[in-house]
Amino acid sequence: MSGQWGEGAARGDDASGAATADGANSAAVPAPRPGGRAEARRAAQGKAGAAQGAPPAAPGGRAAARAAARKPKWGAKKIVAWSAAGVLVLLAGTGGLIYYKLNGNIKSFDADAIAPDRPPEAQADSDGNKPVNVLMIGSDSRGKNNSDLGGGEEGGARSDTTILLHVYADHKHAVGISVPRNAMVAIPSCKLPSGKWTKGENSQLFNAAFSTGGSDDGNPACTQNTVEKLTGIRVDHTIVVDFSGFSAMTKAVDGVDVCLPQDIHEGDINPNLPKKGNVVLKKGPQKVEGQQALDYVRLRHGIGDGSDIGRMKRQQAFISSLASKIKKQGLNPTTMLPLADAATKSLTVDPGLDSADKLMSFGLSLRNIDLHDLKFVTLPWRYRTQDKNIDIVQPDAGRLFDTLKADRTIDGQNATGEQPAEAAPPTAPADPGTPAATAAVTASASPLATDAANKNIRVSVLTGTTAAGMAGKATEQLKAAKFTATPGGRADNTKYTTTMVQYGSGQKANAEKVAAVFPGAIVEPGTSAGVTVIVGKDFAAANGATVAASAAASSSAAPSAPGTPAPLPTSVTGDARSADDDICANTTYGSGG
Repeated sequence: MSGQWGEGAARGDDASGAATADGANSAAVPAPRPGGRAEARRAAQGKAGAAQGAPPAAPGGRAAARAAARKPKWGAKKIVAWSAAGVLVLLAGTGGLIYYKLNGNIKSFDADAIAPDRPPEAQADSDGNKPVNVLMIGSDSRGKNNSDLGGGEEGGARSDTTILLHVYADHKHAVGISVPRNAMVAIPSCKLPSGKWTKGENSQLFNAAFSTGGSDDGNPACTQNTVEKLTGIRVDHTIVVDFSGFSAMTKAVDGVDVCLPQDIHEGDINPNLPKKGNVVLKKGPQKVEGQQALDYVRLRHGIGDGSDIGRMKRQQAFISSLASKIKKQGLNPTTMLPLADAATKSLTVDPGLDSADKLMSFGLSLRNIDLHDLKFVTLPWRYRTQDKNIDIVQPDAGRLFDTLKADRTIDGQNATGEQPAEAAPPTAPADPGTPAATAAVTASASPLATDAANKNIRVSVLTGTTAAGMAGKATEQLKAAKFTATPGGRADNTKYTTTMVQYGSGQKANAEKVAAVFPGAIVEPGTSAGVTVIVGKDFAAANGATVAASAAASSSAAPSAPGTPAPLPTSVTGDARSADDDICANTTYGSGG
């Protein structure tokens, strides 16, 4: 097989170029240095032979039996770790020298390249639970040791695959969202290698973000900035894996089980070849590693409709199979040490993961995720009519992002880790003459409460005050007015005096409708898509004054679960993959090939 792709970079096609790293799957533990107390003890026991030049001890006897019985015991605790970072849990028992070796492998990108204008950080709930969002990028860089694996001569780097992994606050569920590399998105201002910042673009190929600046290392910070702008979700960590590292990791685990619906030939791997060529990947189940594994996850032609959609399905299947393999092997040092070495050599990470202990901590946080509760979905999409690229479908994509912000699984489970409050017992209706009853009648008679169109307006509610429970109260008022509202945590600070209603592109009219629920609120453009309410001190003061009066009216209703978004459409859930699904299922898209 030639290993040459030779496709151009237009419309997100594979650009030419990339190489293998020899020795990445070995991590030898250095022998103890001679001398010292350990050597003295061995000499006293007659076992210093090789180090001191003495003849070997005679075989047999009780000493030999004791020596045979003294075999090292390694922990066999199994973990779920689908990402390269997850394997570093083994560091707890490997000793300082290996730790520092792995620590020296890790590269990080410049923190100053991360945009200062970011979505709010997720807040821990009352039980201390907090979700984590990790951006996983597969780089097709042709620089350094990658050219032999990818083929071609063109420099620079592109993102062959991008997955936003949301680890829920309960740390028992996770979902990975594949972003099509040729989706048209807004790319914000990004920092170039020269230190200057770009102006940003309103409509550009998604994978152009990673290519910004033309560096062989790519621009992971620009991709992170783009994902945050697209989703309104703060990315906590970013991890980039290149060709050679990916190849070495698959060898370190002794291959990964995959499946294909048909034979794949050399001409499918490289459409520029004049003939079909030999079979590279056979039909049905098989184990792949190294170059074959890379061919599998990068394959587009000769199967399905030849699109990135089918390729993303195979990437999801591959990651699921890799997670299953690692879980079954557990902390086996024969496999895990080479895997950790290969993984760290191939990683470029954000400053928050720039050491082995930080990666280890992150890996440990994934240990309780069952394979069935690790899901993969593709961002809602549709083909464009004017070219072969992709548009992201709204409002479906927005509902998916709202679901993650609310820490709901794709099938609607509450994965915040916090138990929902029990409903209060019913009480007798309030006297019609009381202020609480009057307020309830007024609300029900409001035009806002009867406007059926409000349900199509999605509102994210943030807390901009230190008063407790205000986002929940504001959400209930919006729901009473038939809006689709979701609490989204805290705002960038808690010093908002006046409630703010911010809107994204084309949402001003909707924001003005929402503002009618909050008298005196200020309506202004925002940085996130849709409509966002930031609850201020004015709202807290108004509700604090009426809490006692409204208690009787509110006690008869069960409190709604916080952050319950609308159910996801089948465009999201229909093709979802669990990490324990059949490896032969859902690995292509469309007809042809």
